[in-house]
Amino acid sequence: MADKIKEVGRKNIDSRDARRGLVVLCCAAFLVPFMGSSLNLALPRIGTQFGMNAVMLTWMATAYIISTAIFQIPFARVADIVGRRKVFMLGIIFFVICTVACAFAPNGHTLILLRFLSGIGSAMVFGTNIAILTSLFPPERRAYALGINAAVVYAALAAGPFFGGLLTHYFGWHSIFIFPALLGLAVLLLAHFLLKGEWTEAKGEKFDITGSLLYGIGLGTLIYGFTSLPKTEGIVLLGVGIVSLALFGWYELHHRSPVFNLRLFTGNKVFTLSSLAALINYAATAGIAFMLSLYLQYVRGLEASNAGLILISQAVVQSVFSLLAGKLSRHFEPSKLATAGMVVIVAGLVGLVFLSMTTPYWIIILLLMLLGVGFGIFSSPNTNVIMGSVDRKDYSAASAATGTMRLTGQAVSMGIAGMAISFHVGTNTITPPLFPAFMDSLRTAFLIFIALCIVGIFASTARVSRHSG
Repeated sequence: MADKIKEVGRKNIDSRDARRGLVVLCCAAFLVPFMGSSLNLALPRIGTQFGMNAVMLTWMATAYIISTAIFQIPFARVADIVGRRKVFMLGIIFFVICTVACAFAPNGHTLILLRFLSGIGSAMVFGTNIAILTSLFPPERRAYALGINAAVVYAALAAGPFFGGLLTHYFGWHSIFIFPALLGLAVLLLAHFLLKGEWTEAKGEKFDITGSLLYGIGLGTLIYGFTSLPKTEGIVLLGVGIVSLALFGWYELHHRSPVFNLRLFTGNKVFTLSSLAALINYAATAGIAFMLSLYLQYVRGLEASNAGLILISQAVVQSVFSLLAGKLSRHFEPSKLATAGMVVIVAGLVGLVFLSMTTPYWIIILLLMLLGVGFGIFSSPNTNVIMGSVDRKDYSAASAATGTMRLTGQAVSMGIAGMAISFHVGTNTITPPLFPAFMDSLRTAFLIFIALCIVGIFASTARVSRHSG
């Protein structure tokens, strides 16, 4: 009976259905990063309208990241029980509703709350996206499919600053939410007609509510506590988060039907080290676009549209090299490709440390392109290693864990950016007299990112030797 359940969705999935499914999944993968990267260009206008300082603006991204990270693993488990396709489509619906509501937020605090709610819909989509893709494609074609998916994500990151700048400039910041909502409706229609099959690897099993609560409390307080450092509140919340996650680990290891199979970490060193590499990579890089967006618009005085044209260079290169990495994975060990990508990222970050208030734009573009090469080489090979190291029954858990590592890393990165700004600029609005202080915060953040990325290289190198052995 269990074998029959696992075959649900796999039967009748021919190469044509797989390609159609890939189109749907890539469209969904485009949606969220597009909005996130375009939103960076609208932040100064949002801050002006609602009187939000730079530290508060970081919560536009952080609130969304926290909710997506908290709910991704529980919804991946729900998807295994009731069906990945069902949860995927419900997630798109909820994301669209919350995104439209963001456009009509009356104040900054409401907007941050709605961004948090949007993250729940995103968790439903990305807790299932990679799992469905991995189920659609056999191992020999999976690396290329993952490369295409990653290339689409980076294309979205490239399109976001360009179109986000244009939308903000000509139609106001509200359009940053309306346009992705319309895209979401299009993705929903495509999913209804093109995404065939259903995947229920744990049909009939119970959902672990207690474990989900412990996980949500632990991860939420851990991330929020980190972003609140060095305040006493932040230290207390960090402690609560660590204790809650420790209880979660103990409870899950003794539960008959856990919300997350922790033995993926305790018994699979390739999965563990690859996930750690992903966590560190995103912690060292996600805040770069945020800091540079503020730098280009505040310090250099560029319009949002012009700042977007500069930031687009990184994502365009990422997109190209993600496709290339997918093909190279057929001939070179993905673990080694991912490690090489992290080395290139360090080189780009070192260059950014030396930015000044008069650095030529062509140098900034070259450094962003270098970062794009590193990100492109790292992402899809690392994901391929993670998904290839687990059994089919654990695809949803591995997919959600990968997403959680990415999002937790992004939250940590935004926390680092926020702390650096808070330390040098305080809670003041960024004005010309504070430009030198902001530049100090920029360098502080990038130096911390470099240190993290170097640690990530060591983790990835250890993973290569384990994988090879």
